[in-house]
Amino acid sequence: MRKAAVPLTLILVLLAASSLISDRPVSGATATENTWETLAPLPESSEGNRAAAANGKIYVISDSGNFEYDPKTDKWSAIPPLPTPRAFSAIAVVQNKVYTIGGSLGNEYTNANEVYDPSTNNWKSLSPIPASISGFDANVANGKIYVIGGATYQNPLLSINLVYDIANDAWTNKTTMPYPVTFYASCVVDNKIYIMGGLGYLPNRGGVLRGNYTQIYDPETDSWSLVTPIPTPVYSAAAGATIGVMAPKRIYVIGGTTGEGGMFAGGTDFTQVYDMNNNTWALGEPMPSSRFGLTVAVLNDQIYAIGGNNQMAFAPPPFKLNQRYTPFSYGTRDPTYDDKSPEITLESPKNETYYGTSIPLQFSSSEHIPWAGYKLDNENVTDISGNTNISGLAVGSHTLTVYVVDVAGNNGASETVTFKVAGPFPVVPIAAAAVVIAVAVAAAGLLLYFRRRKRQVRAVEVG
Repeated sequence: MRKAAVPLTLILVLLAASSLISDRPVSGATATENTWETLAPLPESSEGNRAAAANGKIYVISDSGNFEYDPKTDKWSAIPPLPTPRAFSAIAVVQNKVYTIGGSLGNEYTNANEVYDPSTNNWKSLSPIPASISGFDANVANGKIYVIGGATYQNPLLSINLVYDIANDAWTNKTTMPYPVTFYASCVVDNKIYIMGGLGYLPNRGGVLRGNYTQIYDPETDSWSLVTPIPTPVYSAAAGATIGVMAPKRIYVIGGTTGEGGMFAGGTDFTQVYDMNNNTWALGEPMPSSRFGLTVAVLNDQIYAIGGNNQMAFAPPPFKLNQRYTPFSYGTRDPTYDDKSPEITLESPKNETYYGTSIPLQFSSSEHIPWAGYKLDNENVTDISGNTNISGLAVGSHTLTVYVVDVAGNNGASETVTFKVAGPFPVVPIAAAAVVIAVAVAAAGLLLYFRRRKRQVRAVEVG
């Protein structure tokens, strides 16, 4: 059964204030690299689902069912449901683990933060986000997850900017967004977060309208900037970025609604393309199916547009559509793409024996590392924020490898060392040796004493 959600109601209310009118852009391009194809549909339709790519597959998360899509076989399979059912959440992937944050179900908003590990097929609950929000995105930069904007049941527009540190399972406030928006499109390029369109206040129009801003957040400087606005302002669109491996670095904003028609507004088929190198926008081949409320995942620099709808009021069940876009100049690597793996030097532990159950883990890297972790024996990789100590080691032999990811997403690994833990430092043998030495010294002293005593007795006898 299709479930209603408050974020959609908010959109309907906000639409009443919208007065912008946009002409439908004319699409172009006939090259084969700028094309769409239709793939196997979602097994179930759901409003407010979210998608992300991890470990060569695509994961779609929603309140009514979670699924894994394998592009190699064009097949879907079910995965365990969310511990906290919800829609309109934010989704992010770090080290092939899928993080699902916030969201809503009916009138209930949640601050849940849960992670799915495909390697174990299990969910785990983490430190909740400080606010119960919906209608926002999560983006990964420098190995951390950033949650920006969104809405609550009481406040339809937020400017919050929160960062989640995975290694420490902790949230921190950052500089807020200059122009608050919700239901925007966003993605990351070169560790900068791009936020495009959405619903937001336009000060010069005095109302709650579509935002045509393109806002950029730089986590390195904790600052915001603006670039050329998106040509056709849309909200409930989705965005994905090509990272330069198989296509030049670009941002693709897919679908969305302009709000024309008020409560009966429909979706668009737009493919709006932003080139960061020259700060310009262009149009790609339109989607085969117009829609808003869709979700996007990028895998091998191809863009998968999944789900969505094409009618605001009295809407039928959401689409099960799964369509893939092959970007411009596909097969051409971006000249700025960094494919060099970072070099890691493991300084401790070494291939030797250690006493005690805690040893220092120390390593250095040839470049800046936003994420690191270590694998001990056959255990799962443990996230770390830098040099640390490993405690609770069992007596015996162990293997250890440090793994890292640089700012370009390249993986690096140290050598694998084998070391031994021999338990507490052998203080008992040392004490025993000290006793032996003390006894030997005492015995030597007694022997010397008796020798001197014997000489003194002989001297008396002779005298």
